[in-house]
Amino acid sequence: YLAVGSDTDYCLMPLSPGTAQQIADMTQCTLPTPRMVDAIYEAAPLKLVPQPIQPNAQMTTTAVFSNHNALITVERNQHLDRFPLGTLVAGHKKDVVISGRLASVTNKVANYGWHQTNGKPIQPLYLGHTFKWVDYSQCIRLVHDQATLNGKPCSLDQILSDPKLAYLLSDEGELVNARYNPDQPLAVSKPVWSATNRFGEQV
Repeated sequence: YLAVGSDTDYCLMPLSPGTAQQIADMTQCTLPTPRMVDAIYEAAPLKLVPQPIQPNAQMTTTAVFSNHNALITVERNQHLDRFPLGTLVAGHKKDVVISGRLASVTNKVANYGWHQTNGKPIQPLYLGHTFKWVDYSQCIRLVHDQATLNGKPCSLDQILSDPKLAYLLSDEGELVNARYNPDQPLAVSKPVWSATNRFGEQV
């Protein structure tokens, strides 16, 4: 997952989908689909045990981001001898993902994953949070857009947008323009904010 810091002092950094998309664009990457998240978990040599925190109004704060990162760091450090930094790791966060369902909603973020040791995700595909929502549990997995298909170079976007090939990376069929809009406007020109009764989230 995307981290800020050095090898000896870093924080796995939760980000909004808009910021994540900007970074993905700058690094020639994409965000994963739920099927890709499942494949990444399956392929990861090191699978950490999820450490959820009881949902509350503080889970969107930097303090909780830091506290949860500290919990993960303790668990990760127990495996450094066998699985040094750079090893593909999964199970410790849920992913901000791209999904075909984003085309039918406005101002939403799609989350998926946080696999348990039995291989089942804590978070099924969920689009209940607003586009600006960021909490401690969601993190950003950047996947390079360059791929090889039948021995020939191509992009993940080419695969995802092809009706005959999309199943390789998506269980939702083809995904055209599978990305977030970093500058996505609010649904109304003059926003009126209201609470959702979910941990202080505002719409």
